[in-house]
Amino acid sequence: MNKALYTTVAVFIAVLCIINPISAASLNYDIDFKLNSGTVYMVNTDTQTEIYSYDAEVKRYPASTTKIMTYIVTVDNVSDIKNTKVEIKEELLHSLDGTESSVAGLEDYVGKSLSVYDLLCCLMVKSGNDAAVVLADFVGKGNQSTFVDMMNQKADQLGCSGTHFVNPHGLHDEEQYTTAKDLYLITECAMSMPYFSEICAMSSYYLPDSDYPLVATNLLVDEGRGGDYYYRWATGIKTGTTDEAGYCLVASAVKDGYSYICIALDSPCVDSDGDWIEENGAMEDCINMFDWAFDNFEIKTIVDKETPVCSVNLESAWNKDTLLLVPENNYSAILPYDVEVSAVTVTPDVPKSVEAPVKKGDIIGTAQIVYNDEILATIKLAASESVDRSEVVKVTNTVKTAALSNWVVIPIALLAVLFVLYIILATILKKRMDSQKKMQNK
Repeated sequence: MNKALYTTVAVFIAVLCIINPISAASLNYDIDFKLNSGTVYMVNTDTQTEIYSYDAEVKRYPASTTKIMTYIVTVDNVSDIKNTKVEIKEELLHSLDGTESSVAGLEDYVGKSLSVYDLLCCLMVKSGNDAAVVLADFVGKGNQSTFVDMMNQKADQLGCSGTHFVNPHGLHDEEQYTTAKDLYLITECAMSMPYFSEICAMSSYYLPDSDYPLVATNLLVDEGRGGDYYYRWATGIKTGTTDEAGYCLVASAVKDGYSYICIALDSPCVDSDGDWIEENGAMEDCINMFDWAFDNFEIKTIVDKETPVCSVNLESAWNKDTLLLVPENNYSAILPYDVEVSAVTVTPDVPKSVEAPVKKGDIIGTAQIVYNDEILATIKLAASESVDRSEVVKVTNTVKTAALSNWVVIPIALLAVLFVLYIILATILKKRMDSQKKMQNK
C-alpha cells in the first residue's frame, strides 16, 4: 500500500476537522442491490457529503469497532507513541479468560514492555482485546473505568448523541452501543490522528522479536488472504464481530482521487439455528457500496469565487450603485454523473443595500446550495472588489435622507396646512370686511 497516499488522505481529513466553512451536505440516493446489514452509511469525505443512509441513527452494538475510540483516547493522552513503553501485566490478560476474545498474543510478552505504537497495531490490525485492556490500564493509570469515562467524554465532545461505552474492546454489553453516524464522527476524528490511517491499512504487522506476523482481520486490505473480500481500493479501517452485534465494518477506500467511508453494522453472523454464517455480509455491503459510488458519482464545481452570484445596491459610492458578490470559496458537490450543474440552485440571502467603503473579500451575505430539495451547503458571499466612499455622495444622500425623514416632512406638512388655513381664513375675513363696507356705503 502507498503510505504517501494514506498520509495525504489523513492530512486532508484533519484539515476538514479543523476548518469546515460550509455546513455538511446530506443526500440519500437509491442503490440497485440488496443489503445484508441492518445499518449502512456512506460518506464522500472529499466533500463531507453523506450519499447513502439506511437506519444510520439506530443504536447498534459496535463490537470491535469500539477500538477506534480506544485508539483516539490513547493517542490523545500519549505524546510519543513510538517511544513510550508499556509493561504487559499478566493479570490484565487473565481478565479476558473465558471470553473467547480476539487476541494479539501478548501473553508472550508478559513482564516485558512494548511501545504504544506496537500495542496500537495489535489493537487495530489483529483486533486484540488484550492490547485494548493493556492500553486502557496504562492510560487510565491502573483504572480501566477511568479510561472508559474518557471514551464517553470524547464521544460527547464529538457530538455522538447515540453512543455509550462500558469497555475498551467491544465485548458484548447491553449498555455499549453506537450508531453509524456516530461511528463516522469517531472515525473522522481518528483519521486526523498520527499513524491511524497507516496502521489501519496494514495487512500484517510483526511485533519485536516475533517470527509470526499479526494478520489483519480486515480482509479488504489483505491481498494474500482476503480472497473475494480483498478490495484493491480499500485503505482500512476496522472490523467487529460478536453474536449480538453481527458482522460490523468501518471501511475506507480511495480511487481516482475520490475518497469514501462506508459503515455497515448488524449483518447476521449466526443463523436461526445458532450456526455460524461464513459469508461476511458487512464486507460484501461495503464492497458493493464502494463500487456503486465510484461508478456513479463525481465531484462537480457548483460555484467558484471568480464568478458573481448576485449583486446588492451600493450606497455612498461615486458613480457606482451596485456591488457584485462572489463566493468566499469555491464550492464543489458530489453528484451523479448524469446530473447537470444547472440542476443545482444557488439562492442568495443578502441585505437590500450596503454602504461604502467596502473591501474586497468582506462578507456581505450567504447563499444556499440546493439540489433535489436538499440543502447541500450554506456558503458565504463576499464583495468582489473594494469601493471607496465618496464624501460628496455621502453628504448628498444624508441631506436627501434628512429631507425625506419624518422629522422634516411632518413639520413642513403642518406648516403647509397652517398656511392654507391662513389663506382661507384671510380670504373669508376679507370678504366679510368688503361686505360690511358696502353695507355702510348704502
